[in-house]
Amino acid sequence: MSSGINENIEKIMSRYDELGERQLSPDVLTNPSLLTKIAKERSDLEPKVKVFAHYRKLTGQLNDARNLMNEEHDHDMIKLVREEIEELEEKIEKLEDEIRFMLLPRDPLDGKDIVMEIRAGTGGEEASLFAAELYRMYTHYSDHKGWKIEVLSSSPSETGGFKEIIFSISGNDVYSHLKYESGVHRVQRVPVTESSGRIHTSAASVVVMPEAENIQIDLNPNDLKIDVYRSTGPGGQSVNTTDSAVRITHIPTGIVVSCQDEKSQLKNKTKALKVLRARLFDKAYHEQQDSRSAARKSMVGTGDRSEKIKTYNFPQNRVTDHRINLTVYRLDAVLSGELGELIEAVQLNAQKRALEGQARAIAARNG
Repeated sequence: MSSGINENIEKIMSRYDELGERQLSPDVLTNPSLLTKIAKERSDLEPKVKVFAHYRKLTGQLNDARNLMNEEHDHDMIKLVREEIEELEEKIEKLEDEIRFMLLPRDPLDGKDIVMEIRAGTGGEEASLFAAELYRMYTHYSDHKGWKIEVLSSSPSETGGFKEIIFSISGNDVYSHLKYESGVHRVQRVPVTESSGRIHTSAASVVVMPEAENIQIDLNPNDLKIDVYRSTGPGGQSVNTTDSAVRITHIPTGIVVSCQDEKSQLKNKTKALKVLRARLFDKAYHEQQDSRSAARKSMVGTGDRSEKIKTYNFPQNRVTDHRINLTVYRLDAVLSGELGELIEAVQLNAQKRALEGQARAIAARNG
């Protein structure tokens, strides 16, 4: 382990101890908001501290074993000690890799809630049915994680799918788990409307945006054009007798958001503003990222939302993530929300790329 990594470990463990002492100080105990803030920071550090403590324990055992090796003269004992040293070295090597991942700079957006948009793409009604299946898949996954979902806007199709559905997901570290889901998701199967049994390919696009807080995106009322109209359902029929649906146009960017799911015009306006803030925040963030070509090299794929990232093949019961060349043969389980294996594989790949980029930067600095 390099001296720089050891210094980072020392800093984190010292900070953890410092926060523990601060939690017990009178000025903090009498300030609930400050106490909550300190408790959260300490809780976020705790998993790292446990790994570091385990690492220190193993390295201490390794040093003791090496010292014993130098002092021991009994042949059988030397053999046992040598086996223990090899086992400890293997454990420590794996732990060092885990620590390097832990010490990678954290994406400042990882802890945010998200707004997700799913839109039917090529494939007509079959694409809208697939969009609905993707929505249910993310709903099941969110239920497994204990997250909360709220539909902000939807445009149902006549066959029970969605031309478009926009929803928020709130909970612990939502963006860190779902940020790599943005892109084109492709499905290969025999549509229910297909009488000849031919396999068709359809697609739906997914966009994941970190939810913007009010303090981050300042909406000038003069930049907004707000229209109200009657809600409509599949086929264009009116489903509401009052002008409760809301369309908001952000004049400077041309971004348009419509919400009609609620019967209350005020609720629809609130949801539309929530989506608009997320889109504006996401736009500003990606513009910033686009200007940092070095940072983008560490991302999975190109980050282009037009990129085909996954294929869901029903005849073979498989899902393939094209960015990391991973295929799993349990499509039914994935659509039921068991996304953990796929998401963790993409996260691990992103971490490896980030480590490689970090190593290259260090090598360049050292000449």
